Amino acid sequence: MLKFMIPPKSDHEKAFIDEVISNFKSLNTNDMDDVVKLDCMVKGIGHIIDQAWKGNARKSRISKHSKQWWSDECSQALNNYRNSRSLENWKNFKNVIKNVKRSYFDDKIQEIPNKRKSPWELTSWINRRQLPTTEAIKHNGQLYLSPESLWNALHSTFNTA
Repeated sequence: MLKFMIPPKSDHEKAFIDEVISNFKSLNTNDMDDVVKLDCMVKGIGHIIDQAWKGNARKSRISKHSKQWWSDECSQALNNYRNSRSLENWKNFKNVIKNVKRSYFDDKIQEIPNKRKSPWELTSWINRRQLPTTEAIKHNGQLYLSPESLWNALHSTFNTA
């Protein structure tokens, strides 16, 4: 499956944002006094974003093995290693991968509580659990089902002895 995308925190993303902002500044917002002019302005904004997207997005093949955290920095480090096949470039590539993954997943971890406003969303393994069933204490054939009944039985046992 092919999809057009702009990798986050990449040069393409920066160029896309810069292009959109610079073109927004060139829009003339004077004389916005009727619906027709407003409609033309909205279409102009859509056209600006569409052109910036077409100029900066790239094709990406999405599969079940795709890595969302992969960045241009990872690709560059991998290409450096493939060109030289040196141990130093391999170590650099592994270090870049580690740092990019850490940054990506730290951002994801921060996004979850900020988006849903609950830090408990991070701990999906903490759900309501059934409490363990209470086991009855049995003494001399009699069941003691409450702390009070147990206390009374212990009290009477020790006072009679």
